[in-house]
Amino acid sequence: MRKALLDTRTTLAGRAARDAALAARLADELTRRAPRCVGFYWPIQGEFDAREVIAAWLAQASPKGLRLAALPVVTAPAAPLVFHRWTPDARMTEGRYRIPVPLEADVLVPDLLLIPCVGFTRDGLRLGYGGGFYDRTLHSMSPAPQTLGIAYDALEIDGLTAEAHDLALDVIVTESTTFARADANPRESGPPSP
Repeated sequence: MRKALLDTRTTLAGRAARDAALAARLADELTRRAPRCVGFYWPIQGEFDAREVIAAWLAQASPKGLRLAALPVVTAPAAPLVFHRWTPDARMTEGRYRIPVPLEADVLVPDLLLIPCVGFTRDGLRLGYGGGFYDRTLHSMSPAPQTLGIAYDALEIDGLTAEAHDLALDVIVTESTTFARADANPRESGPPSP
């Protein structure tokens, strides 16, 4: 299933229009949820590229409104992710799995995470790449951040069996809609940790 969904994602037609629609929906969610620190991801394997949306969100901060963004860093194969501060002009270096990470190790704790989905269900279950990094990370974070899955409509799965360690995401945002779990309430955003 994972391979078929990855193939679907990399061959989607009308990608520019889909990305523009997804970017608009994501920008609306960031405005509505008003996080102080957003953890997002460096796009790989055909994932939606959220960097422009995050850069615009950072640029729209009021003089008194603190806004920060951070990218995940894999420190060890079975460890939770650590988030390093990102800005549009941040110097990058190659991290584990050849994914770029900020060169400076300015560690932040996001109050909202954008999480890429290989596949998803309407009730917030996510199929990832199988490494368990986001599951471990979410289980380790207290207080728990808001979680927004980022996907394309074509990646919706009718059913997915959750395992004991799986945590449903609060919201899944696609190019045409936003699926919010009935029991997922926007959490209060606290200040990011240094």
